[in-house]
Amino acid sequence: MLSVREVTTAYKGLVAISEVSIEVEKGEIVCVAGANGAGKSTLLKSIAGAERIRSGQVLFDGERLDGVPQHLITKRGVAYVPENRRLFPRLSVHDNLRLGSYLYRGKPDREQPLEFVFSLFPRLQERLEQRAETLSGGEQQMLAIGRALMTRPRLLMLDEPSQGIMPKLVSEIFQSVKKIRDAGMTVLIVEQRMAECLEIADRAYILQTGRVLMQGGAAELMDNPDVRKAYLGL
Repeated sequence: MLSVREVTTAYKGLVAISEVSIEVEKGEIVCVAGANGAGKSTLLKSIAGAERIRSGQVLFDGERLDGVPQHLITKRGVAYVPENRRLFPRLSVHDNLRLGSYLYRGKPDREQPLEFVFSLFPRLQERLEQRAETLSGGEQQMLAIGRALMTRPRLLMLDEPSQGIMPKLVSEIFQSVKKIRDAGMTVLIVEQRMAECLEIADRAYILQTGRVLMQGGAAELMDNPDVRKAYLGL
C-alpha cells in the first residue's frame, strides 16, 4: 500500500532522515519508534507532503506521492494528524469535524463518518458545541483523529498521539487505533511510547539519527534484548 524508498529529507537545512525505506501493507498497524530527534516526525511529513524530500520516492498504491501537494495527498486517501494537532481552537468540536469533511462538501452524506467517530470517542458527541480550546489534551487528540477520519482515509498517519495526554487516556487512544484498523483502515503511527505502540502494532521500525536502525514484527522487537534495554527500560 505505502512504499517509502530511500527517502532523504532535510529540515531547516540539516538532513533529518537519510535513505529511509519502509513498507506498510493494507490492514496493518505499523509503528515507527525512536528517541527525540530520530527523524520520526520528518518521515511522516515527507509522506504527507508537508516537507519536500531531497531524494527517494514515496508511493501509495503504486502512484508517486512525492511532489504532490498536501491537499491532493489527502484526496488520494492519506490522512495525517500532526504532532501539534492543528485544531481551530475557537471553533466548536462540530465545526472542526466538519472541516475534516471538506472533500465532501455539498454532498448529502458529508457527515456520514460522524457515527464512527462518535463510536470511538463518545466524549466528542457530548461536547459538540464546545470550543476546541476548552477540551483537555486527550480530548483534543480525539478531535484531531476524528477530524482526520472525516476525510475517509485508507491510510491514517498519527504523529505522537500520546503526547501531552493524561496516562488514563493514553490507553483509550491506543485502543481506538486498533478499532480504526478493525474498521478497514491502515495505520502508520509515530510514537515515543514504544511499549504501548508495540502492543497494538503488527510491525515496527526503529529510527536512530535519521536512519532505520532495526525493523521487524512487533512481538519480535518486544522480545529483543537490545530493544528491551535501550527503549523499553527492561
